[in-house]
Amino acid sequence: MKTNAGTLDRALRVIGGLVLIGLAATGTVGAWGWIGIVPLATGALGWCPAYTMLGINTCPMKAK
Repeated sequence: MKTNAGTLDRALRVIGGLVLIGLAATGTVGAWGWIGIVPLATGALGWCPAYTMLGINTCPMKAK
């Protein structure tokens, strides 16, 4: 797995994931909020399978 998510992208994913999980845990948004695990995981790993399929790369590092 090559990193394909840049720093800002990763930070926004982690924050969004944590917000969704927090809202789900408090019962504010219901069970669908647990989907926040997905952006949290992709932000933590720095790799997004959807980006790979679509050929998107927001990571500023050059491919070697």
